[in-house]
Amino acid sequence: MSLHVEVTGSGALLVMLHGWGMHGGIWSDTAEMLAADFQVHNVDLPGHGASAAPDAFTLDSVVGQLSARFEQPLILCGWSLGGIIAQHWAALEPEKVQRLILVNSTPCFAARADWGFGMPLETLAQFAVELEKNHATTLRRFLALQVRGSEGERELLGTLREKLFSRGEPQLDALRGGLAVLRDADLRDALSQITQPTLVIAGERDKLTPPEASRYLAQSLPHAREVVVAGAAHAPFLSHSEIFIDQVKSFLHE
Repeated sequence: MSLHVEVTGSGALLVMLHGWGMHGGIWSDTAEMLAADFQVHNVDLPGHGASAAPDAFTLDSVVGQLSARFEQPLILCGWSLGGIIAQHWAALEPEKVQRLILVNSTPCFAARADWGFGMPLETLAQFAVELEKNHATTLRRFLALQVRGSEGERELLGTLREKLFSRGEPQLDALRGGLAVLRDADLRDALSQITQPTLVIAGERDKLTPPEASRYLAQSLPHAREVVVAGAAHAPFLSHSEIFIDQVKSFLHE
């Protein structure tokens, strides 16, 4: 199964994973700003953008495709759903994933009886129902949740809407699979196995993956530190790009 990957710059290999319903083009501006220091690989996850539709979209299947595509050691950056995939990959292949950047991510996206920093399961179930009726409208609603409360909210929403279908619409089966990962994945017990140096970046005003989830990540991972971007919601690499780039470069040049 082929993955579409856009490559920018030169230097150490930096692989970027996007969030649910998006594609690697969400990182285009970020890649340009990092291109002088790193060879940035913006991945379209299976069934998204220009990547082929998967037989199944699960954590194991997606990590298997990524591992087959990237054979050499790398730095891994994952946003939202991409951050969950990144955590799983880092735990499975610590010799390949050498450093980790988790952007507005969480070990457990859905709320549990013992986890109060997730989206209610009822809300995720409603997203699944609406996805079957009109996936384009459902994705646009998800975008609105991502920017809610952010500085520059209106402009940021316009940017995300412009990028959403710029590489075509994602495959419905991939969207279903990604939503199932968000609903079912609980990586809290695996965090102690992720021993790579890790930068956890959170948005102060994030409504999808609240800063408390990022704080839990930073405290549970053996070698992690957290940065909270003031005024940012779920996409600080777009709303506060200079701060984001400064933090990433500082971490990767340590």
